[in-house]
Amino acid sequence: MNLYSGNKTHNSKKRIIKIATILLILLVAGFLSFKLSPWPSTLLIRYAFNKEAVKVNAELEKHVPPGIKEVKNIPYDSSSQSVKLDLYFPANTKVDSSLLPLVVWFHGGGLISGNKEQVGNYCKILAAKGFAVASVDYTIAPEARYPIPIRQANAALAYLSSRAADYSINNTKIFLAGDSGGSMIAAQLANLISDQGYADSLAIQPSIDRTALAGMLLYCGIYDISNLNLSGSFGQFLRTVLWAYGGRKDFENHTSLHTASVFNYITGAFPPSFISAGNNDPLLPQSISLARKLASFQVLVDTVFYPANFQPALPHEYQFNLDITPGQQVLDRSVLFMQHVIKQN
Repeated sequence: MNLYSGNKTHNSKKRIIKIATILLILLVAGFLSFKLSPWPSTLLIRYAFNKEAVKVNAELEKHVPPGIKEVKNIPYDSSSQSVKLDLYFPANTKVDSSLLPLVVWFHGGGLISGNKEQVGNYCKILAAKGFAVASVDYTIAPEARYPIPIRQANAALAYLSSRAADYSINNTKIFLAGDSGGSMIAAQLANLISDQGYADSLAIQPSIDRTALAGMLLYCGIYDISNLNLSGSFGQFLRTVLWAYGGRKDFENHTSLHTASVFNYITGAFPPSFISAGNNDPLLPQSISLARKLASFQVLVDTVFYPANFQPALPHEYQFNLDITPGQQVLDRSVLFMQHVIKQN
C-alpha cells in the first residue's frame, strides 16, 4: 500500500473542498452585497457609463470650432472645495466685450456617474454660438444623497452671478441646461428659483432672482419618479439609481425623495423651456409629460420629438451625436430658442 499516494489524494480533496467553500462564501457575499447596498451595482454602471461618455465627448471634438476660450476647474462652493466648474467663451470674446448670455450645464450620468469634462466639447460648441457656457460638477451618488446636488447647483449659480463682471457674463440672461440626470437637477433648480414654496420644501434659498432666469434646455431627463417604468433591465437600473440617490432601497416610500418629482410641483412661473428626447429613449414619456404640463400653464415651450417610427431610432442622449442630422437639428433649434427668448426679454 502506498501511504504517500493516499495522503496526496486526501490532501487534494481537502484543497478542493476548501476552494469550493471559499468560492461559495464569495458568491453568497457578492449576492448579499448587491441586495444590501447600491454600491456594487453603482460601480459597475459607473464604469460602463463613464467609458461611453468619454467616447462620445471625443467624437464631438471634430465639431469644436478653433479658438474657444476656457477657464477650468473653478471652485464654486466654499462648503465643498471638491466641486468645480469650467467656463467656455466664444473665440472672439474680450474682457471688455458685450456681456454674454450664460448657459449653465449640469452633466448626465444617471446621478451616479459623469463629470464636467465629459460634456466639455458640447459646451464648447454651444459657446461658439455666442454664449458663455459653464459646465458644472456636482457630487454624484451614493457619495452624496439627495438633495445635495441641488444645493451645489444652487451654489454654482450664486458664484457665477456674483462673479459675472469678471467673466463678461450677463447675469440677467441665464439658461439652465442638462442632460439625463443633469436635466433633472436643472429642472428642480429652476423650480425652486420660480416657486418659494418649493424652495422651502427643499430648505434651499434661491441664489438668484427669478427675473435672471431666462430659460431652460432639458434633454431626456426624469421629472416624475412616481411615473417610471421599473420593469426589465432598464427598470433595474432606475431602481439602483434611486436607491443610491435617495439612500433607501424602498425609495417609493421615501418621503423626502418625493420632492425630486418636480413634475408635481411645477407652476406657471416655470421658465420658458426647450425639451427634447429621442424616439427610442425609455425616458421619452417623461419629457412629453413635462412639455404638456408646462404648455397647460401657458409657459413658452419648444420641443423636438420624433415620430415613433423614425429611423434610425434615436436613443437616450441622441443630442450629443452631431454626426447625424437630428443631432445637428436639435442643436440649431435649441440655439434659436435661446436667441428668441433673449429678444423677447
